[in-house]
This record gives sequence, structure tokens and C-alpha cells, in this order.
Amino acid sequence: METTLEQAKKENHNNLVSNLQELLEKNYDAEQGFTKAMTDAKDGQLKNFLQRKAAQRSQFVNELDKEIRNLNETPKDSGSFTGAAHRAWIDIKTAVTGENDEAVLEECIRGEKASLEEYKNRLQENNFPENVRSILSNQLATIEKTVSQVKTLENIADAWD
Repeated sequence: METTLEQAKKENHNNLVSNLQELLEKNYDAEQGFTKAMTDAKDGQLKNFLQRKAAQRSQFVNELDKEIRNLNETPKDSGSFTGAAHRAWIDIKTAVTGENDEAVLEECIRGEKASLEEYKNRLQENNFPENVRSILSNQLATIEKTVSQVKTLENIADAWD
């Protein structure tokens, strides 16, 4: 029979792993989303930007994967059904409205704003160990920078179309 302390440790461990697994899944989705957006974009500079963002999310995946393994757990190895459904919806939307760089950027900013909220909420609602809090805070800062960059790109996207 587990003691109260052992049970609390187990619950904390499970909560930490669950949060990291969910963020890992979201980052797989974001990486695939940026890759999809890159194929839809027409402008070469925008394609390069999106490729860098996909690589950045791949780095996030690696960081989260490592933390999960450090907790002696097996990381998820793909994104969510919701993420796949969203990309399919984007395919339908771009087929109907016509692909343009402004529409690609709108979807990127929508996804990044959702990521921003996800990270902020998890950091506020959980008492993560300092090493995990540091990783997630750094990833959050990078996502905030991306939101700002995408907003700037969105303002000049009309010149690309």
C-alpha cells in the first residue's frame, strides 16, 4: 500500500508527464503545420521563414522528448487527431479560397496564438520543476517572438500576392 507521500509523488510525476506529453503532441502538430504552410506559401522569403519555424518546433519536440525520457517514460511519437483534422480543414479552405500568402500567415498566427495560450496556462496552473519550467519558459518566449514576426509579415503580405 502506498503512503500519502508516495501517492503524492506519483500524482506529481503523472501530472508532469501528462503536461509534457500534451505539449509534445502540440509541437508535433505545430511542426507539421509550419511544414504544410511552407508548401502552400508562394513567396520564397516566407517559405524560408516557415521552414525555420518548422525546424524550431522540431527542436521543441526534441527538448520535450528528452525531458519525458528523463522521467523514465515513453514520449508520444506523433501529433494529435485534432491537429491532423485542422490541417485537413486548411486544405479544404485553401482549395475553396485559393492559396495566398496572407491566408497562410493568418493560419500560422492563429496556431501560434493558441500555442501561446497553451504554454501560458500550463505554466500558470502547474508547479513544474525548475528545469522543466525553464525549458517551457524559453519555448514560450520563442513562440511570443514568432507571433510578433508573423504579425509583421502579415502586414507586408499584400506585396507578395
